[in-house]
Amino acid sequence: MNDTLIIRNLGRQPYEPVWHAMQAFTDKRDETTADELWVVEHDPVFTQGQAGKEEHLLAPGNIPVIQVDRGGQVTYHGPGQVVIYFLLDIRRLKYGVRQLVNRIEQTVVDMLADYQVEAAARRDAPGVYVSGDKVCSLGLRIRKGCSFHGLALNVNMDMEPFARINPCGLTGIKMVQTKDMNGPQTFDEAANAIINHFTDALSYSNILQQTGLAQDYVKAS
Repeated sequence: MNDTLIIRNLGRQPYEPVWHAMQAFTDKRDETTADELWVVEHDPVFTQGQAGKEEHLLAPGNIPVIQVDRGGQVTYHGPGQVVIYFLLDIRRLKYGVRQLVNRIEQTVVDMLADYQVEAAARRDAPGVYVSGDKVCSLGLRIRKGCSFHGLALNVNMDMEPFARINPCGLTGIKMVQTKDMNGPQTFDEAANAIINHFTDALSYSNILQQTGLAQDYVKAS
């Protein structure tokens, strides 16, 4: 069993190369491969999940729309949003998919509680909500007993693009960010707080920090 967790800080990146790298990593990994968390800030993009319906794209304008292989509907990624991808061998962790979703959601709920922000998950619509407004989106894909994709926490960003879609296929939901609720004010503050809570909840004995993508994860274009 490999009980190492690599936390890979990618900086700001376009969406597609990172998505394809997640696929390549998952395809190449085996039972000895260490789990990884990828922390990234994306250039502006809408991503449409496998269940995505065209009707939820209201007016994307000049922001590209990419069809992807995670669950769920359409969401927006952009600067000032913390995206964390969970590349985990859930069989090795003895986690079911629902258990992993619950763990990720609870991580964000617990992190916000540190700032006296009361948040909660919803069984019918994955993610984390504050007073009924959505602050964190969540979408996963499981392949070969391993997870990829992850969460997107709105921290300090331009919220206007969310008005161009029905976020996560929901109508009547307001998207909010932690900066405006006395939560984490910066990308690094939020990312570090989430990672600390997540790693405390799991039993990795060796946690390593790395920067950038390893070249063998990157598919040739």
